[in-house]
Amino acid sequence: MERFIEKDPHEKFDVIVIGGGISGASVAYEAATRGLKVALLEKNDFSWATSAATSKMIHGGLRYLVNGEVRLVRESLRERRVLENIAPNYVYPWPIMMMHYQKPMKNNKRVVKVGMLLYDALSYDKKRTWDPCKRIPAHRTIRRGEVLRQEPHVHAKGLTGASVFCDCVSIFPERLTLAFIKSAVAHGAKAANYARVEGFLMDAENRVAGVKVKDLQNGKVHEIAGTVTVNCGGPWADLLLDLAKSNGKETPTLRRSEGIHIITAKRLLSGQYIVGSMTPAGRHFFLIPWRNHTLIGTTDKPFNGNPDEYRVTRQSIMELIGDVNSSFGDGKLSYEDVKHTYGGLRPLVERETSETYSSSRKYEIFDNGDAGLDGMITVEGGKYTTSRRLAEKCLKIVGVKLGRKLGKSTTAKQYLAGCEIKDLNAFVKEAREEDSGISPAALEYLARNYGTEYKEVIKLAREDQSLSETLNDDGEIQAQVVYAVRKEMARTLSDIVMRRTGIGTLGNPGEAVLRKVAVLAAKELRWNKEKTEKEIAAVVDLLKIPVD
Repeated sequence: MERFIEKDPHEKFDVIVIGGGISGASVAYEAATRGLKVALLEKNDFSWATSAATSKMIHGGLRYLVNGEVRLVRESLRERRVLENIAPNYVYPWPIMMMHYQKPMKNNKRVVKVGMLLYDALSYDKKRTWDPCKRIPAHRTIRRGEVLRQEPHVHAKGLTGASVFCDCVSIFPERLTLAFIKSAVAHGAKAANYARVEGFLMDAENRVAGVKVKDLQNGKVHEIAGTVTVNCGGPWADLLLDLAKSNGKETPTLRRSEGIHIITAKRLLSGQYIVGSMTPAGRHFFLIPWRNHTLIGTTDKPFNGNPDEYRVTRQSIMELIGDVNSSFGDGKLSYEDVKHTYGGLRPLVERETSETYSSSRKYEIFDNGDAGLDGMITVEGGKYTTSRRLAEKCLKIVGVKLGRKLGKSTTAKQYLAGCEIKDLNAFVKEAREEDSGISPAALEYLARNYGTEYKEVIKLAREDQSLSETLNDDGEIQAQVVYAVRKEMARTLSDIVMRRTGIGTLGNPGEAVLRKVAVLAAKELRWNKEKTEKEIAAVVDLLKIPVD
């Protein structure tokens, strides 16, 4: 992939998509597959904000049944299956053990049983996967003694049993987003990260006719023309609308919800299950086995202020630790046990509820012509699971605004770029047996996280033996750094260690590893010594556990 803004930003597009998270990536892909000329612009790096701040789950939304959102749950379950099919190396079924206690009532095993039966019924097509290994079984209920035998850290007091059911996990959400972007580019879309929209172009009829965008890599400002602009700014969507200075109805301010996660090396789980528990206040959280660590999340509370100023605080970390200690384990999880933390903001479309936990996770698509901004569409809300379907619905409005028949969507019927794998188990087995001088464990990691593209990474390591050096316990190698820059539009050290690889996503890997990666990146990106040191310092600062 190349940053088109560096070479030819003056082409006129049918659709300009603002925002390189999963929603924007999905819209760009959907539009490109319909034969439209598409430009995707992201002010930071792809999947750096909300789309990176996930629990790494592709779920059907079991708890949405409490709100009566049956249609949303059915859509989520159908799209969960679609993602298993089109992104087989990124989306996996995984068993979840949901604890049942005497209180609160909504976690009572009899109440949950009704929900589980409905959840199974709504996912009636869960076994219609292209690869048999992706098929999801029906739920089952286990007794208290079996729960404590399998997950001994569960609180025993008041425990009545557990429901075991399967949803899906996304082992590397940032790379899943990147796969959508690569797929869009493969169908002719143009993309650029570090391209910040700073204003809009208006035609003689006061329609939105494009964007003014600043290339943050060199400071140049460009005007990019487009017939339809789709605002997928997530938590920034309302601020983007403000830039357009509508002459119609006043732009409403988004409600934003903060969600954080913590990662600890403390052994809390068997590793067999994701464990779901509930706080005394009735909010769910999950403990997720991930890369020999425990990932814990998420929180859900209102955030007021500028989303550019958001950061995880010690207070938020301690609140999550308090929830865990009140509901799980020996009550001794501490701030010192936190190896890494991350958080993000969710845009919420429902404005009637007084707090964010019970707010709907549905998405909405607005034709901003009703607010005096003809030529613009805004997408709000949504999540990974339903992103492809959101894009499909968005293109219906795009087609109307373009005055063109765009044909039927094909994105549910074709693999994402790099994901063309009919039999995942056979693919991984073949990768592990490859004679490349790289360990089988490392080859498996590469195969799962790069799909069919892993061979290109291996080729780099064969051409330069030094690039086969292992950088962490997962088996990631230096060739991935070179590949990230040359093929995946990585432009900063944080792009490489946080979103193209997992080198930094378990916490600070240490100065020696960061410096090795930075030296390689500096050679590829022509950084001088001062720039290299700044990049290292920025990542070290990013990975610090908040102290206030």
